[in-house]
Amino acid sequence: MKPMIWHPEPNDQKVNEYFDQVNREPWLAFLVGGLALLCSFTLLVLLGSF
Repeated sequence: MKPMIWHPEPNDQKVNEYFDQVNREPWLAFLVGGLALLCSFTLLVLLGSF
């Protein structure tokens, strides 16, 4: 078994920098998706009322 104490490895810093660049919260995608759903629903309601 491996010991339970964690020691930093040489590659850890490089991996952390990569994750800092790649891992971003997709707030813009959520906003665009929500806006598209709202517009689609509004369009369907308006077309359905005629």
